[in-house]
Amino acid sequence: MEIALPVATGALFASSIYLLLARDLVRVAVGILLLGVAANLLIFIAGGVALGLPPLVPPDATALPAGSAPPLPQALILTAIVISFGLSAFAIVLFWVARRSFGHVNTEWHRLAEPVGAFDPSPAPETADPPRDEARA
Repeated sequence: MEIALPVATGALFASSIYLLLARDLVRVAVGILLLGVAANLLIFIAGGVALGLPPLVPPDATALPAGSAPPLPQALILTAIVISFGLSAFAIVLFWVARRSFGHVNTEWHRLAEPVGAFDPSPAPETADPPRDEARA
């Protein structure tokens, strides 16, 4: 168990970075979701939550029992879950609007919507034609 959590965290971070570098906005959205899960798992491991008892104070005590997990990482994970949900919802709506505006979700073709010379002096490549949507025409 001690080696499985860091390996799973590393795999989640690697796959999320791979998906964030994709040209398809759907993959980017999945990468954002995986990045949030990987960050939560990293906080979980770094805080030692997996190794200790739950941070519950018994009814007759005034402090946490010895060997219990610290409650701060769990509070940070709850906050990170809310932030990750908000960021993911914002990204999904942003990508949905981009799909409705441009007719596709490929970021390479979004470059064609910019005026020539906006970012570099060379014109857009001739081979990167976006697909035509007959329903929108």
